[in-house]
Amino acid sequence: MVYQIPFLISYLSRFMSLQPGDVISTGTPPGVGMGQQPPVYLKPGQRMRLGIQGLGEQQQTVVADQQR
Repeated sequence: MVYQIPFLISYLSRFMSLQPGDVISTGTPPGVGMGQQPPVYLKPGQRMRLGIQGLGEQQQTVVADQQR
């Protein structure tokens, strides 16, 4: 991980109230898909789901990067 858990909690606590049971989803560092054989990358329209039994589930949909 780039940042240690205590730092993440301290940083997020500056902007929001964390409650017992809150989940901090840190994801993976860039380039993880590149290390697969063959390389695997997320594509626009794909969905990612993260769930913890008895707690809940969240979903994110990949969107194309907006060029400036």
